[in-house]
Amino acid sequence: MPAPAPDSAPAAVPVPGRAAGPGSRSAAPPAPAPGPAARSPEARRRRLIAAAFLLPALVLLGALVVQPIGYSLYRSFFDRSGDVFVGAANYRQILSDDTIRTALRNTALWVVLAPAVATALGLIFAVLTERVRWGTAFKLLVFMPMAISMLAAGIIFRLVYDHDPDRGVANAVWVGVHDTFAQSSAFPKARPGRDSPLEPSEGGAFVTRDPVRAGTPVLLPLVGVAPESLPPGTSTAAAAGAEPGKVTGTVWQDFTRGGGGRTNAVDATEQGFAGMRVEAVRDGRVVDAARARADGTFTLSARADGARLRLPGANFREAYGGVQWLGPALVTPAVIGSYVWMWAGFAMVLIGAGLAAVPRELLEAARVDGASEWQVFRRVTVPLLAPVLVVVLVTLVINVMKVFDLVFVIAPGAVQDDANVLALQLYRTSFGTDADPGLGSAIAVLLLVLVVPVMLVNIRRLRKERSR
Repeated sequence: MPAPAPDSAPAAVPVPGRAAGPGSRSAAPPAPAPGPAARSPEARRRRLIAAAFLLPALVLLGALVVQPIGYSLYRSFFDRSGDVFVGAANYRQILSDDTIRTALRNTALWVVLAPAVATALGLIFAVLTERVRWGTAFKLLVFMPMAISMLAAGIIFRLVYDHDPDRGVANAVWVGVHDTFAQSSAFPKARPGRDSPLEPSEGGAFVTRDPVRAGTPVLLPLVGVAPESLPPGTSTAAAAGAEPGKVTGTVWQDFTRGGGGRTNAVDATEQGFAGMRVEAVRDGRVVDAARARADGTFTLSARADGARLRLPGANFREAYGGVQWLGPALVTPAVIGSYVWMWAGFAMVLIGAGLAAVPRELLEAARVDGASEWQVFRRVTVPLLAPVLVVVLVTLVINVMKVFDLVFVIAPGAVQDDANVLALQLYRTSFGTDADPGLGSAIAVLLLVLVVPVMLVNIRRLRKERSR
């Protein structure tokens, strides 16, 4: 027979860590939450410790950042003296002043060119130095300018861009390349002397006043060339002898060092113009030409008989002096070049660190799939380095917004207005004998407004990276 049912079921025993089901007769009561009295002292102590550590930084931040920003904003609404409220007049002056508008344009040019060029060069250097044994030494050389202050770099490049090729490296190289393909004249200062048979002509040339005749030597005296400036191989001038059926003559420096000598006559101590080109011209056409020998003598054929002799302007072309790197047209790109020289190493080091973290199997897989090195660089390496490139680009954009010392040191005073940037204009407006603190404060606020969006982009990027 079945056992009789018990009068009452045993009480359900709660299982720790498991909620009671709907059929359970009883459930474990939840643990009581700690009250305010239990947690308040510990939380308050931790907050006090955190505040104690943050307080010095907050005091410095307020004294060195917040207070100056607030005072600059307040001061920008007053006039030069600080006693008269002028509202937005200082900001309207920023838009109407030609010098400040030039500074705005140059600052925009800096923001567009300098970070992009420095980042691109840093990327190229970082990728290429991975493929050579001496990559570390090259990185050291490229990064070395970062150890130089902006002031020292400005002094260096002020000399580099000097217009005199004997001092400025840039012009020395430029003139050397130019003279390789277009040799300058050895007689840039030569000119006819007193009672000379030569007269000026078109294009800087000199021609004889009268036609020449075969068999009669011609004298072509010139002055104005220093003896030490004569070309190599020059020797003492000699009077040309007569040759039947030919036109002969002498072109020489009609000047006797120490005085004396006869005008328009070849004297014993005078020098010939070696290499001077002489042309025989008839009815506007060159019928014959020759170059003077070391002693200045030359010989033309019978075709020159009855023609006029011409010394073409190419004989007297001024020596090529190079490029005005610090002139009004090129001063801003020249200063940007010095900035890129300094900061390309910074970009290279950061990008190189990011490149070291790129998985090599991805690059090898792309090569196995048939991608060329350019395709691997453009479609794999650059996209993987995009976060690092953004960091470098944003950092450099913020940096060029406040560039000041390079422009101040490199740009000569005569063209400083042409190279002006906002940070330099802020200094020039706020200090000096004609200082206007109100306008200077307005420029400072404008510079802050321009920097803030870039800073917000950087903060947003940092938050995204932290949330990954």
